[in-house]
Amino acid sequence: MVGLKPSDVPPPLGVKMASAGAAACVADLFTFPLDTAKVRLQVQGERKGVDGFAYRGVFGTISPMIRTEGPKSMYNGLVGGAPETSAVASVRIDIYDNVKDLYSGGKDKAGIVARILAGCTTGAMAVSFAQPTDVVKVRFQAQVNLDGVARRYSGTMQAYKHIFQNEGMRGLWKGTLPNITRNALVNCTELVTYDLIKEAILKHKLLSDNLPCHFVSAFGAGFVTTVIASPVDVVKTRYMNSPPGQYKSAINCAWTMMTKEGPTAFYKGFVPSFLRLGSWNVVMFVSFEQIKRAMMVTKKRIEDKN
Repeated sequence: MVGLKPSDVPPPLGVKMASAGAAACVADLFTFPLDTAKVRLQVQGERKGVDGFAYRGVFGTISPMIRTEGPKSMYNGLVGGAPETSAVASVRIDIYDNVKDLYSGGKDKAGIVARILAGCTTGAMAVSFAQPTDVVKVRFQAQVNLDGVARRYSGTMQAYKHIFQNEGMRGLWKGTLPNITRNALVNCTELVTYDLIKEAILKHKLLSDNLPCHFVSAFGAGFVTTVIASPVDVVKTRYMNSPPGQYKSAINCAWTMMTKEGPTAFYKGFVPSFLRLGSWNVVMFVSFEQIKRAMMVTKKRIEDKN
């Protein structure tokens, strides 16, 4: 058996929440540069890079960013986005099983409809709590940090203050609808696909419930999720990053993209998005499973001592 064995006792909600939050932070630390590259590519259709330079592909984005803006630029927005990452992961993953049981009527094996509904519900709930942090994160990632280039924001708190003063509460919650749609799709596809792949692997005894099984399930879920969620993700990023008045609504943003750049605009940044989501899923789900099991082992030892 590779990794810790699953607990015989289902983990309580507190253990699942702590495990998911910690695992999400670990995953973000490893994959954030890919997310930053994805955002730069997604907003590129609105404007060329500095002095007309255009980013080209994953390494054609990361390399010039490190060369011109320094390695720290790859982690722009990490501080502002950390609360969102932890909160969203805790809500959408921890209560997924509970909501799935609710929709399935408590059946031992939930049907695909119950799983999809549970994924959409928890995804929408999660982003509702953390929308302002995602707005700040996206704007920091899109911001070019070069001498002589005007910066929109100098720090996380200044960004919150500036957005509130200039755009009001609506600015902090800008793009909520496309973000809820995006997260509902991501959460639904991600968790349901991970669930189904893992179940199929265990059912056909291809692997046991260990690290290789979690790796394959998470990577497969990442690819399927990227294909389905990319169009909404691009619209969400552009709309969140846009200054007041550029787009009338998220739908207007999508229509502008379609008419000016064509359908391929909706898949800008697909490769870094897949690499980020695929690797994030792998680190997230593998870490989640192991941290959860480690916490249950520790909990059992404490209970045995008492």
